[in-house]
Amino acid sequence: MHVALTKETFMEQQSGTIEKIEGAMFDQEGVLLEFSQCEYADMARLQEVLRNKRYQEDIPDVVIFLEHTACITVGRSGGYENILADNVALKNNGIAVHETPRGGNITYHGPGQLVCYPILSLEGEKRDLHLYARNMEEVMIRTVESFGIQAGRKPQYPGVWVGENKIGAMGIAVRKWTTMHGIALNVCPDLDHFSLIVPCGIGSHGVTSMAEVLGSSIDIKSVRSEMQRHFSEIFEISLHPVELKDLIEEESL
Repeated sequence: MHVALTKETFMEQQSGTIEKIEGAMFDQEGVLLEFSQCEYADMARLQEVLRNKRYQEDIPDVVIFLEHTACITVGRSGGYENILADNVALKNNGIAVHETPRGGNITYHGPGQLVCYPILSLEGEKRDLHLYARNMEEVMIRTVESFGIQAGRKPQYPGVWVGENKIGAMGIAVRKWTTMHGIALNVCPDLDHFSLIVPCGIGSHGVTSMAEVLGSSIDIKSVRSEMQRHFSEIFEISLHPVELKDLIEEESL
């Protein structure tokens, strides 16, 4: 029978054969889970399982990177009134609608959008939700800067902006000081899908992507690598790639 990797077992294996992503090494250790395109509901269930195990200290901090299949998510602030398309149009575009416990209003996820979901235990000085949110935004700012794009914040709105257009969204959830959900960076998604909603409930501003700003195609794998590096540096955590089976039993999902 497979035995899941516990936090203690993981730490013991650091001198072993677990691969480490490129970048500086830090005292804090965590694991990296990577997926290609995932259904939103499946990933929501996985986050709940991992959050519970992290809170119980059965596993170390986990950072998940993925893309979602096309969907619309409605956060704790609501957002159904910001869906502009009818059910027929959504179905024709293959877009499902999901409610989610993350903060924020309505948003779109889909292929070409890089999503990062950290499952972190915020301890000590890190128990500062404003600092955590700013650090998550900073991950996106530094990532796009690596590709020559200058982005920043808007004090009245969360997320990351290039001029008047949002390039990166943020919607986090924290329970018992353990994080879920996270950020979504528009690398090369179908921007037409954003016209089906009022993104984040903000009608006065638009949405853009790295590909649109650069005026050329961009390899999302290279963006993924850069985001992982910047996440590690900003949160001062060394990330070690593992398989999902190393963390939980399949029956847990």
